[in-house]
Amino acid sequence: MKASVTVITLGVDDLERALSFYRDGLGLSTDGIVGQAFEHGAVAFFDLQNGLKLAIWPRKSLSHDAGLALASPSATDFSLGHNVSSRAEVDAVMAQAQAAGAKIVKPAQDTFWGGYAGYFQDLDSHLWEVVWNPDLPPTDEV
Repeated sequence: MKASVTVITLGVDDLERALSFYRDGLGLSTDGIVGQAFEHGAVAFFDLQNGLKLAIWPRKSLSHDAGLALASPSATDFSLGHNVSSRAEVDAVMAQAQAAGAKIVKPAQDTFWGGYAGYFQDLDSHLWEVVWNPDLPPTDEV
């Protein structure tokens, strides 16, 4: 398989609330909610980087589309890593997320491998790691 990930979809409990968190709180670019004319179609997409989008979709719709029973989410099933250019940027993003309503689950701190990172949960408990890794600087592609 040749990996070609273009969309990361997060199931959310309240689409409007999640839209506000990511658009207004974190400042991600979006055209807002689309697909409302279709049953189970309402979704919002955010531009992350060149060729990659974040989608938020009601958990009930994702469950319906996949044909799987709606189950309780677990914050430790996966995390999204947001790589930034400096320690100061880690602190700034963590503060921005907290101001938007995120729960800080691990304040930013030095890591055992020489970086600096912290974790927050969005309004639906999805786990985000904000990390500065001196060996993996982020690219400026958008």
